[in-house]
Amino acid sequence: MSFQEIRAEIGADKILAVSKLQPVAKIRDLYNQGQRRFGENYVQEALDKKEQLKDLTDIEWHLIGHLQKNKAKHVVGQFHLIHSVDSLELAQTLNRQCETKNVAQRILIQVNLAHEESKTGFDKQTVIQRWAEICQLPHLIIDGLMTMPPLTESGEEVRRYFIELRELQQNLAKATDTERHPLKKLSMGTSNDYKVAIQEGATLVRLGTILFGARD
Repeated sequence: MSFQEIRAEIGADKILAVSKLQPVAKIRDLYNQGQRRFGENYVQEALDKKEQLKDLTDIEWHLIGHLQKNKAKHVVGQFHLIHSVDSLELAQTLNRQCETKNVAQRILIQVNLAHEESKTGFDKQTVIQRWAEICQLPHLIIDGLMTMPPLTESGEEVRRYFIELRELQQNLAKATDTERHPLKKLSMGTSNDYKVAIQEGATLVRLGTILFGARD
């Protein structure tokens, strides 16, 4: 399926092109086809690409990979959205760096719904328990939630995690000043399961190989 077919199927505003380890030429090519949102996993690689593509002034760069606290100072104010805020400590660190640089940073809260040890993220109950503390951090804007369910062959196998994240979003919204923290975005779904994710309310699906093809 081509980029234009996927775009027509789910809407351009829902596609986040995962460009990690992809050459700048491929990013530029997809940009020329109309894609504007790109997601990177590694901080230095992302900053290098940002510099190389600074002529494309309307690109939206998203950080989607695990972020170590000691790299927080390099990312605040550099990304439209950080998807992978996976602990209260990381949120607090980002907030301090934002204060230092006098910027606000939009974030998503990453939730590990499947309790996979190989993946980071808040436990669902921990999110609920610490939500008020996260919301009180003055320099962060919580745009929504993110999850990475187990990798499977079928989207149907992970539908329940997408439903669970949507329901968590709805429940948290009841206890949130949504003027301050919009909590509208759900980043969930990849090339294997994006159709099911869209059905269950995803506002951003992270698509890599299906858009870029195999890496060189």
